[in-house]
Amino acid sequence: MKSTQEITQEVRDLGQWIPPLRQQVGHVVIGQKYLVDRLLLGLLANGHLLLEGVPGLAKTLTVKTMAAGIHTGFQRLQFTPDLLPADLIGTLIYNPRTGEFTTKLGPIFSNLILADEINRAPAKVQSALLEAMQERQVTIGEQTYPLPDPFLVLATQNPIEQEGTYQ
Repeated sequence: MKSTQEITQEVRDLGQWIPPLRQQVGHVVIGQKYLVDRLLLGLLANGHLLLEGVPGLAKTLTVKTMAAGIHTGFQRLQFTPDLLPADLIGTLIYNPRTGEFTTKLGPIFSNLILADEINRAPAKVQSALLEAMQERQVTIGEQTYPLPDPFLVLATQNPIEQEGTYQ
């Protein structure tokens, strides 16, 4: 069993990348320290975040900058009323020449996902996102595919009185 001092030192050693990343994001995004800290907490806790706020608060830029800082993939998904679950997770595509289906993975297969305006999407799309967030895998056809690690979703929704950016 490790002593408290050994655990403390191990945490310090493993967390050395956090201050430089906070500083790097802070050079690009001004005034969003709270958001950056919450993104880091979500990443370290292997969790996800829901942010309610008006458009124009640099959410996309913050997540994109953080993804670049930790050298991972980034996808921004704009949720709209006509979005389908397959648009999110992927689908099977039939090849008439070979008579076989091939899998096309969707944009959810990235490390950091900005799911923008999730309250605009149909319930089936929200359900597909929630399943991916909880299970960290998706099923397309009869095949299950694990999502990459790390996997963090920052979902946004506009306040109920706001129309949002999509109309």
